[in-house]
Amino acid sequence: MAEDRKVFKIKEDTLGEVHIADEVVAIIAGLAATEVEGVSSMAGNITNELVSKLGMKNLSKGVKVSVAEGDVKVDVALNIAYGYAIPEVSAKVQDKVKTAIETMTGLKVVVVNVRIASVDMKNTK
Repeated sequence: MAEDRKVFKIKEDTLGEVHIADEVVAIIAGLAATEVEGVSSMAGNITNELVSKLGMKNLSKGVKVSVAEGDVKVDVALNIAYGYAIPEVSAKVQDKVKTAIETMTGLKVVVVNVRIASVDMKNTK
């Protein structure tokens, strides 16, 4: 899986270069999304679900990131708590993810797509 990891140059000056792994951008996005009220948890694929059941924490679960020439495209899949307005929560997630990535990395976020994977009936408003 390490060969799947991509690294992006975000800065180069006389002191050297700064590179950031796509996994880091995905972790930032996932953490930012889960801070929004109404987001119950991140949704993941079957591999993510198995990893979490084994007790290992996958901080980029439910996040796909692609970076091209400094522009970031983010896809997040999440579970929403019952009773929250999906359009409002989704807009807050988009804003929070965009702001977090741009602030922490200096990369420009051009798209944040949100996919609601399920409604969590245990976590209600």
